[in-house]
Order: sequence, then C-alpha cells, then structure tokens
Amino acid sequence: MAANDVIHPNIASRDATMRILKAFGLHASKRLGQNFLIDKGIVAGIVRAANVSDGDRVLEIGPGIGTLTQGLLEAGAYVTAVELDKKLPTVLSETLKGYERFTLVPGDILKVDIPALMGEGSFKVVANLPYYITTPILMTLLERRLPITDMVTMVQKEVADRMGARPGSKDYGSLSVAVQYYTEVETVLAVPPRSFLPAPEVDSAVVACRVRETPAVTVQDEKLFFRVVRAAFGQRRKTLSNALKGGGFPQEAVAEAFAKTGLDPKRRGETLSLAEFASLADALA
Repeated sequence: MAANDVIHPNIASRDATMRILKAFGLHASKRLGQNFLIDKGIVAGIVRAANVSDGDRVLEIGPGIGTLTQGLLEAGAYVTAVELDKKLPTVLSETLKGYERFTLVPGDILKVDIPALMGEGSFKVVANLPYYITTPILMTLLERRLPITDMVTMVQKEVADRMGARPGSKDYGSLSVAVQYYTEVETVLAVPPRSFLPAPEVDSAVVACRVRETPAVTVQDEKLFFRVVRAAFGQRRKTLSNALKGGGFPQEAVAEAFAKTGLDPKRRGETLSLAEFASLADALA
C-alpha cells in the first residue's frame, strides 16, 4: 500500500496532528491522560527498539489517532490495538485507512481478554502508555504470563527510572523488583515534552523490557515472594524486620527467617537484591 493512500501520509508531525484533531473536533482528554506524539524520530526509535519486522504480531495499548500504529504497520507488523476513548475509532478508520494488518478493539486493556484477542503464539507489546495507569497495565501484562517476547513502552521518566533502578538507589522499589523479576530492562530513549501535543509537564522515556524465559530468581512461592517485597517497601523508613511484622508476618517467623538466611534484620528493604528477597521469602515459606 502506498503511503499516499493514507489521509495523512505521516501522522507524526505537529501540522498533521493539528489537522486531524481539528477535522474531527477533538481535544486531548486529561481524564484519559492523552498527549499525542508528534515526533517521527521518536516513533522510528520505538519501532527500532521493539525490533519490529515484517509479520511480527504487536499488541498496542491506546493508539490515539494512529501515530505510533502507523510506524508499526509501515514496518510490516500485524497490529491489534486496544483503545478506551470511544471517539477515536472513527478517527482511526480514516487515519489508518487501507492498512489491512490493523485491527482495532474498543475497550479497557485491564479488562479485555488478551489471550482471546491475540490467539496462540508469541507477540510484542508496543505502546505509549497513559501515565495515570502505567503501573497497573505493566503489572497486568507481566503477571498474566502471556507469551510476550518484548514490551517497549513510553512512560513517565520517573517511572522509567524506577523500572530499571538498582538496590540502594532512591528509585528502587517494588516496581523495580517486579519488572526485573520478569524482564531485562533498558531505557532506550529520552523523550522531551516538545515531542507531544499538548506538551506534558514531565519528561518521558522509552523503556525496552525483554521478557525472560524464566524469572530472574527461583522462588518456592511466587505470591509469597511478592508479598514480602510489598511489605518491605510498604514502610520504607522501617527496618526490614519491623516492615515485615507490619506487613502481617508473625514475629517468630520473621526472626527465624533472618537467622536462617543470615540477613541483617536492621537493613531496609531498598538495600536487598532480588536474590536476597528470594532467600528471605523461601525462609518464610
């Protein structure tokens, strides 16, 4: 399909985006956290970071007016996009007219049946995530153990820093542990506010998560592992021992776990590596 067959040959520009918004009487929804990407260099960088090639299957979350979607389709991907905003299907039917590999699913990504949507076989997730629900979306995708090979997402820079943070840093927390448990994380692009219309008040970043075939550490009970992690970071100023007791673990069990692992109960949760969290959880099991 020739690019000229599309109502706007390249959506990723300020002029094209403004024309589309004006033509359909649209405004960015603050409630849905909408900021439309207008930088074709960033679009190309996201597609490149996701290693998208001809025939790849991609799940996109929140396609908006189709800016990133167009880049994915031009790379040869089959794109299934889930969009919550009920005003946008009409827009997408025009901006992406003629792209036969595009499927739009109206709905909430936290509620749709992704396995039924994507069918059998592996796929990639590529998205400019709504910043107000970034963490729930990431955790939903990871915890479901879907056959995802790569997750390349645009997020608020602060969230990107937390996703890749190491033990002992101020950004290290339960999100860091969870994302690194399931994936190998790398921040691949810095995205300034001017790359969007309207420009947000925060910097953004593109994070590439390569999903591990097996988790980073082996644990006896995964639910217990994450319960320990949440307790450890739930009260960051408390010692690990007190944080665990505050998280509902019996005092005697906590004391025995520290004796068994040799970990110092006076340490704080943000100093523990994934392997140390795993050993503590297994001792509590």
